[in-house]
Amino acid sequence: MSLRERLSEDLKSAMKTGDTLKISVIRLVLSEVRNTEIAKGHTLTDEEIQDVLARQSKQRRESIEQFQKAGRADLVDKESAELRILADYLPQQLSEAEIAGIVQEVISELQATSKADKGRVMAALMPRTRGRADGKLVSAIVDRMLESNSE
Repeated sequence: MSLRERLSEDLKSAMKTGDTLKISVIRLVLSEVRNTEIAKGHTLTDEEIQDVLARQSKQRRESIEQFQKAGRADLVDKESAELRILADYLPQQLSEAEIAGIVQEVISELQATSKADKGRVMAALMPRTRGRADGKLVSAIVDRMLESNSE
């Protein structure tokens, strides 16, 4: 079953059970998928739909961060619930240890030795972690590992 079909089936199921939050999240995702298809001029593949889901998840994480700073626990809870729904459609996220292993592998392959090599490392690393790790976390781990290598 394709990701689009799964989203449609889950939308129908949520409508039958009356899960308003899930209905709104899936409708928003499907709308964003349609908008992206219009912009790109073709039907999206599952990988491209995962990119849409990853963007939506990133927006939720950023919103959660901002709402926490503003002390809005009610909105943090809502965004967190939406993020959990989106996570069901994304590949299993990598742990920090798994990311660190991949980063070390790329650093060794590229023989990167300093922070000046960060751009090359990130360029080689992002396709390997795409959709499975937050870019900010990957960047922080790369910084930490390149820093420790240069000492």
